[in-house]
Amino acid sequence: MTDQQPAADQELMSRARNHLPQPAPRWLLVDVAQQRLLLMSGDQVLARYPVSTARAGLDATENSGGTPPGLHLILQKIGDEMPPGTVFESRLPTGQVWRPDDQDVTRNTSRPLRAAADLILSRILVLDGQEEGINRGPGCDTRARFIYIHGTNHEDVIGQPCSHGCVRLTNPDVIDLFARVEEGDPVVII
Repeated sequence: MTDQQPAADQELMSRARNHLPQPAPRWLLVDVAQQRLLLMSGDQVLARYPVSTARAGLDATENSGGTPPGLHLILQKIGDEMPPGTVFESRLPTGQVWRPDDQDVTRNTSRPLRAAADLILSRILVLDGQEEGINRGPGCDTRARFIYIHGTNHEDVIGQPCSHGCVRLTNPDVIDLFARVEEGDPVVII
């Protein structure tokens, strides 16, 4: 941590480290209040990305539409080497590729893409909650709720809480982040 970091950032990172059971050489911090994701190496910020978390705020409750708080691990990385804008459904590529100028476009399938649809694009980091009763277990399970870090077709509202629980990034940012993390890396959402 550098001396130039504001006291609020230092306090935030201290709170986040309390969720880590042991020091992590590489970890992610999702700051819901500031709508940002920090890629960390110990106490050093390696990268900052603007994000959109849930419109409903922090809430792990099933059907809440909230972003689940607490400690998670990256369970699975999906989409390596897929073209930017690849559309995923049920964690599988559909064969469609979204581009920012798409309205109702069919690409490699008979199904059109709708501009208003909430698409999961480019890369997926599947999250697995690690805190029983907070983000793991009946009624609050992050993995059972299919909560991811992923790219979006709503890049114009990144920085505003508007998702249905996932952590959205721009497509270039999720591709960059995906290349810099590994399965098993901790993710703290506060």
